[in-house]
Amino acid sequence: MKRSVEAPEIADRLATRAADRARALVGLPPWLGRPGTRGWVWLLSALCLVLTGVLFAATGSAIARAREGLDIIGSGEGPKVVATADLYFALSDMDAQMANVLLMGAEHSLGDGRAAALVRYEQRRSDAGEALLHAAQLAEGDGTEEENVRAVMEGMNRYEHLVAQAQLISDEAGRPAGSPPEEVVRLYRQAGELMRRDLLPKAYNLTLDSGATVRSTYQENSSASSVGIALVAAAATALLASLVALQIFLRRRFRRRYNLPLAAATAGVLVLGLAAIGMLEEQAAHLRSAKVDGLDSVLSLSRARAISTGMNADQSRWLMDPGRAVTYEQNFLEDARMVVLLVPEGSEPPGDLEGYTAEVADAVPDHTAYDGRMLGLLGGEIRSGGVEGREEVQRRTLRDYSAFLRADQRMRSLAEDGRIGAAVDAHMSGEESVEDFFDRYERSLVQLTALHINTFDTAVADARAGLRGWDAVLLGACLGFAALVVLGVRPRLAEYR
Repeated sequence: MKRSVEAPEIADRLATRAADRARALVGLPPWLGRPGTRGWVWLLSALCLVLTGVLFAATGSAIARAREGLDIIGSGEGPKVVATADLYFALSDMDAQMANVLLMGAEHSLGDGRAAALVRYEQRRSDAGEALLHAAQLAEGDGTEEENVRAVMEGMNRYEHLVAQAQLISDEAGRPAGSPPEEVVRLYRQAGELMRRDLLPKAYNLTLDSGATVRSTYQENSSASSVGIALVAAAATALLASLVALQIFLRRRFRRRYNLPLAAATAGVLVLGLAAIGMLEEQAAHLRSAKVDGLDSVLSLSRARAISTGMNADQSRWLMDPGRAVTYEQNFLEDARMVVLLVPEGSEPPGDLEGYTAEVADAVPDHTAYDGRMLGLLGGEIRSGGVEGREEVQRRTLRDYSAFLRADQRMRSLAEDGRIGAAVDAHMSGEESVEDFFDRYERSLVQLTALHINTFDTAVADARAGLRGWDAVLLGACLGFAALVVLGVRPRLAEYR
């Protein structure tokens, strides 16, 4: 009695004959494998399992890369940029407060008063020390940055020694405001040169080093993110194609319309792939927001604040040291152009401070007329626009900056008329003084900077939240896909036992 032939065996024989004919057509040797139905099931199943591993590796690598970039920008070099920018400002304001103290001479009640200026000097001195300590902690292990931090510390000690001598001589002389002894002027010249030519550049170098690391990390992360998204998409697509091919093969060979485990695995891969790609694109957007609209703007505005504080100190120097008045006025103009530079159409920028002040005043009513022509640390931020609420603060900051420049012109006009006492009063005394307008401008600048800091913090927090739980989800999903593949093909393979 003959044994009945089962359907899988018939399919195997037909598949073997077809494979033999194909090998003969292409000239392959007869011993080079003859996968029948069972072999094809094994082969496609193994391919699905291997591609599941590839999807796990590609997605896991992309997530790890995104987390690494976020750690550097959000917890490492990014905060160091802010810390070193704070150092730059603290040093500038130390110098500005000491210039005011020496300018007052024996008239201790000018402006906010000598006592308030000394309190602020000590506060900025403490802030600079804390910023240096923070920078030293963040720079640990980097020999160049550690050396820069030590150099700034040593420079601060020399500066404090010079201004302490100048302050002592000024107190002993008891001169009226605006007429310090020559020795005070000489010592403060040395201190001011040390601050402007040594301390501030070194402090800014610390910021530049951190900023360069942030920039390179962002560029590398952006490139890696694009590659990672492409690899995840390719791995998910290949796995989907393999799962579909396996289901079609089983349907044709075994006459089964549906394979629920494999269908579930296919749907799961589609969902995981789309979710992973969406998450990685969102991470790239958060990192871009943190870097471009957060740190870059914070760095620009923090430096604008520090330079503006230096401009305020140059006003006191201009009044206190007539022998170098031209130099201090030129320094003031150069720094002002670093803060806001307006590029006129078809002509050169004004060459003097009075012309520059008038030009900025013209831009205040409608700064949009200068789109593409408003440059500088503050000007670039105003030109770039921003999210809701930021544009109004930008306009107010520009208005306050222009008011500060106009008050400076009134002060200089009084001094040039020989009314030094009135010029000192215009610089330091009460409302509508240069110091009053500078305080308003500084408050607006601080508020604008705070908005960008908030943008940075929010972007980092959102990015961390977006990555949370993905390691467990990825591992569980890929193990689930593998289990579903096994469950889907096991009954078919069991027919061969």
